Amino acid sequence: MINNWLDTIWLIPCYSLAGAMLSIIWFPSITRKTGPRPAGYINILMTFISLIHAIAALTVAWGQPARELSFPWLAVGGLNFTLDLQINPLTVGAIVVIAAINLLAQIYAVGYMEMDWGWGRFFALLALFEAGLCALVLCDSLFFSYVILEVLTLGTYLLVGIWYNQSLVVTGARDAFLTKRVGDLFLLMGVVGLLPLTGTWNFSELAVWANNAEVNPTAITLVTLALIVGPMGKCAQFPLHLWLDEAMEGPLPSTVLRNSVVVATGAWVLIKLYPLLALSDIAQQVVIAIGAATALGTTLISIGQIDVKRSLSYLTSAYMGLIFIAVGVGEIQGAYLLILAHALAIALLLMAVGSIISNNISQDLTLLGGLWKRRPISGLCFLVGMAGLVALPPFGGFWAMVDFITYLWENHPALAQLLLVINGLMAFSVMRVFGLIWGGKPKQMTERSVEPLWLIVMPMTILAGLVLHTPQLLNLFGLIEDWSILLSTDALLLSASSLLGLSAGAYLYLNNQVAKPIQLPWMGMQSFFANDFYTPKLYKVTIVGLVDNISKGMYWFDRFFVDGVGNFFGLATLFSGQNLRYSTFGQLQLYTLTIIVGIGILLLLLFNRTL
Repeated sequence: MINNWLDTIWLIPCYSLAGAMLSIIWFPSITRKTGPRPAGYINILMTFISLIHAIAALTVAWGQPARELSFPWLAVGGLNFTLDLQINPLTVGAIVVIAAINLLAQIYAVGYMEMDWGWGRFFALLALFEAGLCALVLCDSLFFSYVILEVLTLGTYLLVGIWYNQSLVVTGARDAFLTKRVGDLFLLMGVVGLLPLTGTWNFSELAVWANNAEVNPTAITLVTLALIVGPMGKCAQFPLHLWLDEAMEGPLPSTVLRNSVVVATGAWVLIKLYPLLALSDIAQQVVIAIGAATALGTTLISIGQIDVKRSLSYLTSAYMGLIFIAVGVGEIQGAYLLILAHALAIALLLMAVGSIISNNISQDLTLLGGLWKRRPISGLCFLVGMAGLVALPPFGGFWAMVDFITYLWENHPALAQLLLVINGLMAFSVMRVFGLIWGGKPKQMTERSVEPLWLIVMPMTILAGLVLHTPQLLNLFGLIEDWSILLSTDALLLSASSLLGLSAGAYLYLNNQVAKPIQLPWMGMQSFFANDFYTPKLYKVTIVGLVDNISKGMYWFDRFFVDGVGNFFGLATLFSGQNLRYSTFGQLQLYTLTIIVGIGILLLLLFNRTL
């Protein structure tokens, strides 16, 4: 029975798929009398079963060697496609995190979307995400990982656009889908180009191949660069970062799942591809450059946002940028810890601000304030999430960054300094959000604000407990080996950067003596940050404009040249047919004229020959 927990680990995605399929029964167009609520309850039950199965499997897998399961899929033309699963403590632990966050997000959604009639579609899509995420972390094949990522891209489009009667929602869903499709296209090119070089798509076999590979440097560089673009899109990295901002138009419970674990799918695949990236110095430098630019840029952009969801979404891109840097320098364990710390902390932060949005209607930070006395539970949960996100000892974000920065000081000191700056700016950004919501005096939108339904408060407080106990969990699993590192120089520098950012944010946004909103001395710089570095306009001028002009040119060529030539022959055939039909179906005058013309031509020919 104990072995069955691991042998049947493949059932975990199936639980969620079963819940998604059953949700169809409660679509409003099918079942009208009961309402859509049973769809939510069924999916919560299925996710709970997945969580129990995953926890039981983790207790068996911990400390044991990795196991593999293989399922034949297709054998044709000498190619054997098999679906291979990699079962080890890391993958099973990732499933536990995914199932736990999704379970809390679904319970949260029951309260947050109480009056919404789209429960069937919404919970079905959340279940689809859970199934895809669990399958992705188990999958040992790059090919099938690509297929799963495509399904998740479609799920993003459907989930963001679930309120399809709103124009901004439709636009956000479309932009998110198309932006991610750019990364998916390049990823497909890399997947196709990789097979002739390596002969396999399995991650474990790719790692073995990379250890002894003798391959053309140009070829492996081009393939790895194509493979990098896919994770760039999934992790919302520059210049494919705007989709996550657009995706904020969707329901907040889906945002909790998306910003915590869905965006990490790209980072997960990138980590799996690290043995290949290590073969190309150019690819590693590109990963580091993308991560550094995104982490610094999106952190500054988040400080200039007045929409609370967008401010936190840019911090997600920044954290994914740190993971890109970690992968680029080869700090793989640090990358995994960053994924874990970010997933728990950002989910808690979004739940906390979601509890405010749920009954204050607005998510505009300039309209909120003075909620500490009215909303202390939400405020405390936000503070816990803040502590877990930045490098504040002894919380999860600190343990994720401390070994990372130690490695950077030894090998890349400039990146270590950049990490300190980014961490301080992150701390400032989250403290700014806290000050604008819970600090100051109550405003018109917050005068009568109270804590929401227990279905919103309960999962939020449970997640706060998980964030608080992350250090104990890391210590239990042997990921924290030496607590004395708290007093090391690197740890003190990280803590100082966090405290400096938090203190600066508290002074500006919790101090009633400082006029709000804060104005920078240089309005041009403030507009530069507030308008997302003008990247949307840059897109319209460059990529969107280029595509638009090419499309118009192709339309003109197709309309006036391709269609014109076809229309010319069509009209010629039409007129000639119109004329010939008179000779066939009869007009005596035309017959006579045709005979006379023919006789005249024959006489002329004969006359010329006689001469």
